[in-house]
Amino acid sequence: MQADHIFTNARLATMDPALPGLGRVEDGVVAERAGHIIYAGPVRAFDAAQTTDCGGRWITPGLIDCHTHLVFSGNRAGEFAARLKGASYEDISRAGGGIAATVQATRAASDADLRATSLVRLNALIAEGVTTVEIKSGYGLSAESEIKLLRVIAALREVADIDISASFLGAHSLPPEFSNNRAGYLDLLCNTLIPKISEQNLADAVDGFCEEIAFSPGEIARVFTAAAAHGLRVKLHADQLSNLHGAALAASFGALSADHLEYTDDAGAAAMAAAGTVAVLLPGAFYSLRETMMPPIAALRTHGVKIAVSTDLNPGTSPLNSLLLAMNMAATQFRLTVEECLLGVTRNAATALGRLDVGTLTPGKKCHLAIWDIKDPAELVYNIGFNPLYRRIWSHA
Repeated sequence: MQADHIFTNARLATMDPALPGLGRVEDGVVAERAGHIIYAGPVRAFDAAQTTDCGGRWITPGLIDCHTHLVFSGNRAGEFAARLKGASYEDISRAGGGIAATVQATRAASDADLRATSLVRLNALIAEGVTTVEIKSGYGLSAESEIKLLRVIAALREVADIDISASFLGAHSLPPEFSNNRAGYLDLLCNTLIPKISEQNLADAVDGFCEEIAFSPGEIARVFTAAAAHGLRVKLHADQLSNLHGAALAASFGALSADHLEYTDDAGAAAMAAAGTVAVLLPGAFYSLRETMMPPIAALRTHGVKIAVSTDLNPGTSPLNSLLLAMNMAATQFRLTVEECLLGVTRNAATALGRLDVGTLTPGKKCHLAIWDIKDPAELVYNIGFNPLYRRIWSHA
């Protein structure tokens, strides 16, 4: 077969769903043509314009960080210090901190400043083999500022060698100017912003935060109904601080994912399984908030819910800029297996974004590869504070 580039002398973790576990191939080759994988499997002959000898190293699909808030200004180190002294996340939010503090700083920042600071965070993920990332808005919470954030996300696509999926998170928190007019803000989201964002193709999905300190299930249902009317998929921050049955709500709208899930019950897990909604676990927030209620891992496994793992990179509750560390946290805190962690940042993370073109080393997928200087894939989960990336391949196709 004719290929543009082949990667030889490699061990593969293909994540191919047709193979057991990680889809291991001990003596393998990956062949690429026109930016896409045309073969990944046991050694076979190719006529290729370029050959890379991987020296027996492991190749995985490029990693996918499927839940981030990395476009923002300022930081919340002071809130971190307050939590160490006993303040809760809810206490800080009700006192005007939390999301509201970041909104104030982000609204004041210029587009150029937001691009520059966000690119630093994005490059840190790229350096760990991440080839696809999801970025949410949600720190503008006004028509002008939310559109500004989505346009910054679009600008990052032009300057960074990484695939970016954008999510509109207008239903993140009630902005101060609407503190006495919740219905008015929901009107803005549903009647103005969602139609405009859909028309201008500024987002791939609509997200929301369903919690007592944010939006009720009924309010989220209204937002999701508007999203569906304008052809946008949905996802939800669900059951993080209490059980408002957000997981089941997300599933009822066919959500791509429900994220956090610390308080999700068995019925919620069953609803997610039936809808094909991915559970995105965010161990950075669990760690930073010193939570004690773990996501219902046993129920997710029992019902066959796909599990993804992400950084939740944000300035307040998960200032975590390492997907490798997120895997270790998921294994250590939530007792995920190595296999669950690695599938959670590749194949299942792609499903959480509705992406059919990335996440596995299989024919037809983009040639997004991470080549690792390791002896076994377990090292990617086991190591703490060590990055064994040898080379990252990102396709422009």
